[in-house]
Amino acid sequence: MGETSTALITNDAVVMGLLALILGFVFYTSNLKHGFWAKYYKYVPALLMCYFLPSLLNTFGIVDGDGNKVYSVAKYYLLPACLVLLTLSIDLKAVAALGPKAIIMFLTGTVGVVIGGPIALLFTATFMPELLGVEGAGELWRGMAALAGSWIGGGANMVAMKEIYQANGDIFTIMVTVDIVVANIWMAGLLYLAARHKQIDAKSGADTASIDRLIDTVSHFQKKHSRKPELQDLMILVAFGFGATGFAHLIADLAVPFFKSNYPELEKFSLHSKLFWIIFVVTSIGLTLSFTKARQYEAAGASKVGGAFLYILVATIGLHMDIGKVFEAPKYVLIGLIWMAIHVILLFIVAKLIKAPVFYVAVGSKANIGGAASAPVVASAFHPALAPVGVLLAVIGYALGTYAAWFCGQVLQYVAS
Repeated sequence: MGETSTALITNDAVVMGLLALILGFVFYTSNLKHGFWAKYYKYVPALLMCYFLPSLLNTFGIVDGDGNKVYSVAKYYLLPACLVLLTLSIDLKAVAALGPKAIIMFLTGTVGVVIGGPIALLFTATFMPELLGVEGAGELWRGMAALAGSWIGGGANMVAMKEIYQANGDIFTIMVTVDIVVANIWMAGLLYLAARHKQIDAKSGADTASIDRLIDTVSHFQKKHSRKPELQDLMILVAFGFGATGFAHLIADLAVPFFKSNYPELEKFSLHSKLFWIIFVVTSIGLTLSFTKARQYEAAGASKVGGAFLYILVATIGLHMDIGKVFEAPKYVLIGLIWMAIHVILLFIVAKLIKAPVFYVAVGSKANIGGAASAPVVASAFHPALAPVGVLLAVIGYALGTYAAWFCGQVLQYVAS
């Protein structure tokens, strides 16, 4: 990174140990049935705490969230292994039976980002006209076009939009900050919604029958084949998870240079992204295993082991949030918050019209804003059986992201001029 970290703790092993202690503390206290903690977790979801407490380490300079490799390890090793173990037991027919509402909410989320950026720029420019007064590559709309790429697909699309619209380093850095702050605030909101989804769906009258059927199918399979896992079972699960992860990295290492050299135009489909190939391969392996006897290892705790990896990932994502950043570039963060609010409001309006459960709101949003690294995290917060829905939508987000973000950039340019 070129800069010496000023954080109190810079050793990655110590950071990992702190995250493990935080997760252990949250899981222990959240399972207490009496006293202060029992009352506390009635109002504050345990998953949100797994995300929020690590953010305090970053905010107060104890750990440098960007200056350690813990997140990279979680993203490139634990996330793929987790996806294999969570998709191992999936009933693909039951996922297909979820119907069109998931796709509708995902596309609504995309539209919310595309129109939200220009509206946010128009609104804030009415009382802060200086936002439109910067010439050249520092123009705000160029940075917002890059941010649109991140919010419809992920980091690879953000970089693609930076190059297409030639945003300079300063405005790009500001938008990266806005991305981290605003997207993480919404992530916290989604985790809260996930913990309260039954009450929310009951009040809104949402139709959750198809989701309930999918969860029941997986739960029935677990109960029917459930057994106490032996060491052999756990080691085979480790083999499935990390074996598939290693194979996915091998494919990614071959595919990325091949497509860069021979098909440079396919970058817009994220085929130059290593993470895309890793997610694609491990999901394919997990779904393939679900048609074999390997599916029976769900009874030995496949989704529980996958869940443990997932919570470590949640903690490392939280480590990237710096609450203090909100005050560093307030006018830009304000634009981001307005932009995100439009995205969220549109999602809830459409959800109300088609009686979609809050799960579709959450996963439809996160498959856009965050992509494959966080969509399955949010989906699993509702139930581990739903993780593949997040992955499948996120893959669509990869493909759609460049086109939708490019169009958003065109509209932003028009508004700015």
